[in-house]
Amino acid sequence: MQIYVVREGDSLDSIAAAFAVSAADIAYDNQIPEPYHLAVGQALLVPAEGEARQKREVRVNGYAYPYIRDEVLSETLPYLTNISVFSYGFTTSGDLIPPQADDSRVISAAWSQGTAPILVLTPFDETGMFNNYLISEITHNMEAQQNLIDQMFQTMEEKGFAGIDIDFEYILPQDRIPYAEFVANVRNQAAPKGYPVSVALAPKTSADQKGLLYEGKDYRLLGAAADSVLLMTYEWGYTYGPPMAVAPINKVREVVEYAVTEIPAEKIDLGIPNYGYDWTLPFVQGTSEARTLGNAEAVKLAVENDVAIQFDEIAMSPFFRYEKDGVWHEVWFEDVRSMREKFGLVTEYGLRGMGYWQVMKLFRANWLLLADTFDIVK
Repeated sequence: MQIYVVREGDSLDSIAAAFAVSAADIAYDNQIPEPYHLAVGQALLVPAEGEARQKREVRVNGYAYPYIRDEVLSETLPYLTNISVFSYGFTTSGDLIPPQADDSRVISAAWSQGTAPILVLTPFDETGMFNNYLISEITHNMEAQQNLIDQMFQTMEEKGFAGIDIDFEYILPQDRIPYAEFVANVRNQAAPKGYPVSVALAPKTSADQKGLLYEGKDYRLLGAAADSVLLMTYEWGYTYGPPMAVAPINKVREVVEYAVTEIPAEKIDLGIPNYGYDWTLPFVQGTSEARTLGNAEAVKLAVENDVAIQFDEIAMSPFFRYEKDGVWHEVWFEDVRSMREKFGLVTEYGLRGMGYWQVMKLFRANWLLLADTFDIVK
């Protein structure tokens, strides 16, 4: 497949004619709704003939909440090695807290399409919020820790989970080593049962990086403790921050370059965002709050407001501005060009694969490009 960027005067029919392909196929692959209007600067994935080639194998994970829509789930699962169900929490005594919505539908659907469902463990308390006090308790209280591990294995067996993903955030600096020891303990007990253990890592660029997101995450220790790691290489542009790319490729590259010095590349999955943000302008720190939107939704917004999509050659990410009801907005999102750049990093550094946060909204062109670029391990 190839990527075509819409120019002034293009129509879906003219593009289809130029590539000798069906306009209906382009519309379907790129989720273009009738009456098939396009935005200048919009990147389209277009079918193209080419010689068969050997493709590198990768593992692909996608995070999903249990309430993911059936149609999105069924269309996404063929492209995933694993689907990580978000999320299980726990109490200070190590009692497992299941998601509020029943996850049995997702687990069953995953197995039916050859995708392994993964239990995600987070330090969520009864309110569903991250709580670093829970991390301190579970990493220092070995009785509570064993209770949590036992309950987790029991739940995995009963529900049919195939592995564990540990996603602890805001770890206190003094819990850095106990947290790595906790991950190693889970892995040591999971291995005889055939359960792989992965761990999510905040996007660090050095061992001594300051900040609550970073100081408790030791790349070297956690890389050794787990079977694989996910680099959470997204959220540079985020809900409460100024408008910018969610995963600028130059920043993502810096994280990967550091990670491969601490962790074997064959253990590393690259985090990929499946969403964008819509900010109102001017941005006011402490007041502004961006709206999350899907990538196909972002393009539709550009079309509806008759604005051109631009592409930042440093961040390698698309963006645009529009005005509505007298208020200016700035939107950054992902398209097939930005995804191609991220896939390129996976190949360049020989990474294990990638993990999507999250797959709740369908981005069909991404999955088609992924399958055209790699062989997906099932």
